Amino acid sequence: MDLLAELTDRKLLAIIRADGPDRALECIQTLVGAGITALEVSLTTPGAVEAIAKARSEFDPSVLIGAGTVVTPAQADEVAAAGAGFAVTPAITRGAAQSVEIGLPLLCGALTPTEIVNALDLGALAVKVFPAKLHGPGYLRELHAPLPDAPLIAVGGVDAVTAPQYLAAGALAVGVSSPLLGDAATGGSQSDLAARASAFLKAVSDV
Repeated sequence: MDLLAELTDRKLLAIIRADGPDRALECIQTLVGAGITALEVSLTTPGAVEAIAKARSEFDPSVLIGAGTVVTPAQADEVAAAGAGFAVTPAITRGAAQSVEIGLPLLCGALTPTEIVNALDLGALAVKVFPAKLHGPGYLRELHAPLPDAPLIAVGGVDAVTAPQYLAAGALAVGVSSPLLGDAATGGSQSDLAARASAFLKAVSDV
């Protein structure tokens, strides 16, 4: 599977930070049911590796399931063993380098042009521009002037209003967390989560 092409096609990467593995899995089930099929479980979630393993065993390979907040080499090894299809980092971490070393596709966090180039030189499949909200959609357009071929994913403060703006500015996809998950990851309504998922999908459908 061409992960970069799939992310470009799907446009939305749901980022799940939950209060435990069962809740994370419940949110994954809701999101997949609503049509969001690219998902990242942050390792800030207690039992995140367990949730990744359970989700991977439950869903068809067409559902993309990755691990987020991969900081250490041990974490990269652990999520790969659990079946994660990709690793996402907040920055150019030792976990990023290990992901490349073991062949786990990497979405590497960076913000400045220098960091973006360094992440791509490291071997990142794409760069997670984080926190995107700091400079807004226009920043991605500016980045693409000197780096027209850099595959960029906007993450951090992206909501249903700004998501299509980031895509129009050149992001291949957007990563969305709190504006999508709301309180569903800590016991809130799963039906409300499904409704938010539908709203996000509609927002990006015409970009």
